[in-house]
Amino acid sequence: MSLRITVLCTAFNGLSQRAWCELRERGHILDLVAGADGEAMQAAVERFKPDLIVAPMLKSAIPEAIWRRHICLIVHPGIVGDRGPSSLDWALLEGEREWGVTVLQADAEMDAGDIWATQTFAMRAVSKSQLYRHEVTDAASDALLAAVERFERGEFRPRALDYGDADVRGRLRPSMRPVDRAVDWEMGSAEILRRVRCGDSYPGARGRLAGREFQLFGAAAEPKLRGRPGALIAQRDGAVCIGSGDGAVWISHLRLMKGAFKLPATLALGAAALVDVPERALSPFAPEKDGPREILYREADAIGYLHFDFYNGAMSSEQCDRLRMALVQARQRPVRTLVLQGGQDIWSNGIHLNTIEAAADPALESWRNILAMNALVREIIHTDTQRVVAAMHGNAGAGGAILALAADEVWARSGTVLNPHYKGMGGLYGSEYWTYLLPRRVGSAAATELTEALKPVTAGGAEGMGMIDAAFGDDVASFDAEVLERAHRGNGVTAVRKQLAAKRERRIEDERRKPLESYAAEELAHMYRNFFGEDRSYHEARRRFVWKCALPVCEVPEVDAAATASEGKQEALGA
Repeated sequence: MSLRITVLCTAFNGLSQRAWCELRERGHILDLVAGADGEAMQAAVERFKPDLIVAPMLKSAIPEAIWRRHICLIVHPGIVGDRGPSSLDWALLEGEREWGVTVLQADAEMDAGDIWATQTFAMRAVSKSQLYRHEVTDAASDALLAAVERFERGEFRPRALDYGDADVRGRLRPSMRPVDRAVDWEMGSAEILRRVRCGDSYPGARGRLAGREFQLFGAAAEPKLRGRPGALIAQRDGAVCIGSGDGAVWISHLRLMKGAFKLPATLALGAAALVDVPERALSPFAPEKDGPREILYREADAIGYLHFDFYNGAMSSEQCDRLRMALVQARQRPVRTLVLQGGQDIWSNGIHLNTIEAAADPALESWRNILAMNALVREIIHTDTQRVVAAMHGNAGAGGAILALAADEVWARSGTVLNPHYKGMGGLYGSEYWTYLLPRRVGSAAATELTEALKPVTAGGAEGMGMIDAAFGDDVASFDAEVLERAHRGNGVTAVRKQLAAKRERRIEDERRKPLESYAAEELAHMYRNFFGEDRSYHEARRRFVWKCALPVCEVPEVDAAATASEGKQEALGA
């Protein structure tokens, strides 16, 4: 049957969006209440009169007036018995090999209510945000859907939390303090990686560099370089390599402790701190064992795999240019298929809002960034020497979602959530040839609905409407395995030759009806007004996003001069 369900969340993040989409696809009638206080929650519940309330991601307590009258299912990112606000942080820091998600009923005591469902998963040596966006979100989706189904049937009786049960491994944990994940560079690299990863992408791990205190993000192991603990020994793609007690680690992003936002490490440190730090550039085509980098190319059996792992999926002007050049080089390789794989965490979220915010002229940098994105998309569209596949491990939004549609075939992991719209960022019109790429797959009416309604869609839903070609893979490993199999299956000489011939004919016909650059010109005319016009909505929305300010007024604090250089770069979810 169809239930009326109120969805409560602190933020409509990837997990909340996944829950929303999957419940909606199962025919339930939903009401979303995001970022509301207790009084607003109560008013929304009284208005909607739900059969059930679910909270996929909620940092505050549900008022007693609500949970005493309604069944409220809370998703907690911990195993049965685990309680507290830092569940995943502790699991990563303490090296848990298995963790889980528990769906429990709201009660007077936080995280101590009756248990409706639970799901476990194997831990990976990745950051908290990567684990959250994949294993946690997948397990939470499975457990929440199971709990809702049990509620629907009306026969299920949730079990009380019993710490006397030998199978209950969880316990009440305190909120993790900054000192618990503080980095001392005399520590071994493995310990430093754990401490940074358990706080990524928020709040970071505290550490001292070049005489200043920073929050550290984006840690990766360095296989070869060595240096004095705490010394800056190399830089690459905005990241810095720092000596540890037994080797070295890379840190991609830093944030000064006060009055600043997250920036690539080299920008946050400033030029003076890097005068004697050598640039250790690493080609995308160098062996993977040589060390971490943002863009990596692999090749096997006449198939090229181009990975671009940009922090939180944001793509600056410079990153777009480097990726476009790597694509041009990859096309010169003796391969018949090119698989664009993005990062394992996020595929892409479009233009880099924090890079733009840090620039001396944000409007001009916005324009540069969108032109660089357009050039990259155009390069993919015009590739007719290889079959191009977009293989999306993780979520995508705005121009990042459209970027994938430039490929000949688009595959996505089953748990992926796509947001192919722009207007939520202060009414941005959008570019990346979306007015050509999206309607040719879903039709004009559906394209309008997707871009105007500002609603997410799952990979399965996107496949059903023709936006993507296939959704598969329950997890990263199974997705990778099937990408490999599908890439080989369609990589025969005759099959690729026929596909490319058909693509050339289709492009000729499409060009005859309307030149590709006409789409870009029309889109960019709108974007120019967004960036340089009198309406400041986009700029205010960007500032609120970057500085995490509350609506409607955003008071931007003073920023250290080194952190506001004209070519500043910083993590963002994309426009």
